[in-house]
Amino acid sequence: MSGLGKIFGRVAHREKKTEETKPNEGISQQEATAMASGKIYLKAFPLRNLSDVDVVKKEVNSGNILILKISPLATKSIEDVKRAVNELFEFAQAVGGDIARLGEERVVVTPSSVRIWREKTAAPAGEVPTAA
Repeated sequence: MSGLGKIFGRVAHREKKTEETKPNEGISQQEATAMASGKIYLKAFPLRNLSDVDVVKKEVNSGNILILKISPLATKSIEDVKRAVNELFEFAQAVGGDIARLGEERVVVTPSSVRIWREKTAAPAGEVPTAA
């Protein structure tokens, strides 16, 4: 497992592949080149319009991890935000990558070589304290 894989861990709910896989199988040529050179970047990027989704896809295909700030697009159109996030979700699934929300304003998209660790939170057992 790569250094990033150890840091982020594996998503528990994903099924393990039962068949043997070759090294770098299922990843793009650009991503394999980035991994071989040891250069994977974590980039922050504002999502200002729907055409920025293509830039995000290109970066993820190159093996980079992107943290997207969606609030610039949200100020223009919530429907465009939904469209962009749905397109990125489908893209992440298609390339074997991962996508997750980071709070209200950010989304992280990763290539297939990186998984996002998600902590399972237990439901509260009793009453939930309120401010009132």
